Amino acid sequence: MLTRHTVRLALLSTTLLVSSPVWAQAAADEEDTGEIIVTAQKREESLQKVPMSIQAIGTEKLDQLQVKELGDFVKFLPSVTVQTAGPGFSQVYFRGVASGENANHSASLPTVGTYLDEMPITTIQGALDIHAFDLARVEALAGPQGTLYGASSMAGTIKMVTNKPDTSGFYGEVGAELNSVAHGGVGGVLEAFINAPLSDNIAVRAVGWYRKDAGYIDNIAGSRTYATSGVTHNNAAFVEKDYNDAETIGGRIALGIDLNEDWTLRPTLMGQVQTVHGSFSQERGLHVTRKLTTTQYNREYSKDKWIQAALTVEGKIGNWDLTTTGGYLVRKDRTESDYSDYSFFYDALAGYGAYFYDNGGAYVSPNQYIQGGDSYKKYFGEMRVASPQDSSLRFIGGVFIQRQAHNITQNYIIDNIADAITVPGTASDIWLTKQLRVDRDMAAFGELAFDVTDKLTLTGGLRVYKYKNSLQGFFGYSSGYSGKTGVAACLNTDGTTFKANPAGTPAPILVAGSPCTNVNKTTSDSDFIHKLNATYKITDDALVYATWSRGFRPGGINRRGTLPPYGADQLDNFEFGWKSSWGRLRWNGAIFQENWDNIQLSFLGANGLTEIRNAGKARIRGIETDISYRTGGFSLSAGASYNDAQIRRDFCKIANATFDCTTAGNALLAPAGARLPVTSKVKGNAIARYEFPLGGMDGHVQLAVNHNGKRTSDLRTAEQAIKGSLKAYTTADLSFGIEKGNWTAELFATNLFNTSGVVNTGVQCVETVCGTGVTASTPTGGVFYDSIIRPRLIGLKLGTKF
Repeated sequence: MLTRHTVRLALLSTTLLVSSPVWAQAAADEEDTGEIIVTAQKREESLQKVPMSIQAIGTEKLDQLQVKELGDFVKFLPSVTVQTAGPGFSQVYFRGVASGENANHSASLPTVGTYLDEMPITTIQGALDIHAFDLARVEALAGPQGTLYGASSMAGTIKMVTNKPDTSGFYGEVGAELNSVAHGGVGGVLEAFINAPLSDNIAVRAVGWYRKDAGYIDNIAGSRTYATSGVTHNNAAFVEKDYNDAETIGGRIALGIDLNEDWTLRPTLMGQVQTVHGSFSQERGLHVTRKLTTTQYNREYSKDKWIQAALTVEGKIGNWDLTTTGGYLVRKDRTESDYSDYSFFYDALAGYGAYFYDNGGAYVSPNQYIQGGDSYKKYFGEMRVASPQDSSLRFIGGVFIQRQAHNITQNYIIDNIADAITVPGTASDIWLTKQLRVDRDMAAFGELAFDVTDKLTLTGGLRVYKYKNSLQGFFGYSSGYSGKTGVAACLNTDGTTFKANPAGTPAPILVAGSPCTNVNKTTSDSDFIHKLNATYKITDDALVYATWSRGFRPGGINRRGTLPPYGADQLDNFEFGWKSSWGRLRWNGAIFQENWDNIQLSFLGANGLTEIRNAGKARIRGIETDISYRTGGFSLSAGASYNDAQIRRDFCKIANATFDCTTAGNALLAPAGARLPVTSKVKGNAIARYEFPLGGMDGHVQLAVNHNGKRTSDLRTAEQAIKGSLKAYTTADLSFGIEKGNWTAELFATNLFNTSGVVNTGVQCVETVCGTGVTASTPTGGVFYDSIIRPRLIGLKLGTKF
């Protein structure tokens, strides 16, 4: 059934396509020479000349592969894994460097850096979910990139590079798509850009997009009776078919200003709003009898808004290149989520519902939900110089500064509870998190390369860094509900707590909206990391290299008062790789070992608070390779990776220098040899494409196959046994299209065989009985949620260039 949005989209698409005149294209498409230019080393270079493991997907290929978002292009990057709970909340991992981070607002920074052009856009709770249109390319840099890219590029870096304004002529593109998802509804895409010279030395590029992703998960009817109070609660108000839809709208405008032959200014403004309804996980447990269903008792919703402003200045001082770049990112998201599982299972186990009553003393429904809000403000600046590339001794280096502030609001609400158990200053919060987290880092960096001979090059790099991270504010219950966590732990000016000294003078409120302050911590450190590389050119079309590089991730704050801050962890990468071209055939690869030390291991402790400790060592051994071949209209490419990622020391509940889990009060959480979670041992893809003449037009057919192997869901032995492993899955995408002049049409299907691949799994349960299962007679286990890939999507795309 067509929705109002679909009809509007179809009419707008038809109008644009019929009325757009076909103009002579002022800027011809780049001839397909097979050469891909990348900026992995912050210089423009051929991918085949860069001595590192890097994959790049260009503008045309992104369109051919039906790439619209982060998860779409990760399918075609064998060394990269994405873990997601829905649009806007994804975590990216390289080469198996994952310990089971839960992406909590007060937890570790990511291990992978994400860049939009020159600006780092990594945020604590996940990468920006940028709609992939008018991107020049996406670059995936595997292994530590800390020398040139700094903090949170410990395991690798994703770079999204936009197309720049072009003074050579006026041109543009309009495209529309209508699609239908299996078991779900109808969606579509409308996108366009124009490039316009304003003068001989100034050009503007304006880009816009709208996307509607149809839902495919049903929220089915259910009811619960809480054991303690006898209160029955149902979800009749939220029952809906295909309720997990998403709507994305955004745009970018960029100026290119050539001041003279040597100096260029490029200001850019980009923003996006993404509105999501429903949950993107299917449920395992009570009430569920078939796939693609869930039973949620409260509204599930998110709205993610962000805007980024950036300026890059490029010029020359003598024959050296100077680049100065800076940017400012503001991101705000609002979320609503169901938290009733927690209430229901704790009530069944321990009479949890007895604690929830109104001002008259009568029981209220323990049904619980979360209303959240996160506000990010991030700025960065970098200045670097680079010597001439044709010199036998080459240098690139500079300075970097970055600051990210994250204002966190999480309201855990049970309606109509008594004032005595309500967090002061809130309407009906049983728990409030109101915190300000600030992450700061600065660095000086440099790399020096020397051509020992015309075949052998040696490179050394160094980055000296300093970070300072802080966490302030409030988290917890009212003093009428808990004597330990929340108001009871709020600080007085003399260092005592409210519980210990109720008559004391309260410490100042540091975060607006807090009832008081019970966390105010700062941690900082400074150190350096390095990179050493030797590259040998066998021929003009073949090279081998060996690299020892190190990456780091800054330490941070444990908000639980009894735990100390956690320190930085680091990753040493030992890599041997090769790049080769043999006429129509290209073959690249790398063999590596990565040693991960002082791992920031995170898990949920008492009251569901994330606890982080430097408590582990891991080793990852692997190989990754990609190969491509082209002859005439036929092209074939394939990529694969193998990762053997495991911890090398026992993971103990209480960390100690000897990794002895038998000490008093300690316990073994995971033994040495346990696999790191999230990433499969084997991942690969293959793409075959054939282009041919068809009745005066150009036609093409393409098949893309992706495989993701079996993965563990948790590092810890007990939790892995409860949640289970994620099964291997394989998907196939098929497309057929035609092109005539400036017009294109394509019919496509992604996930052709409707594979139900699980990318993430989670559970809301009582820890002590989570593994007992969930049945109507013994509802004390938990509910499992599996985030799955999108079912089969069939669509039609139409487009024109002018």
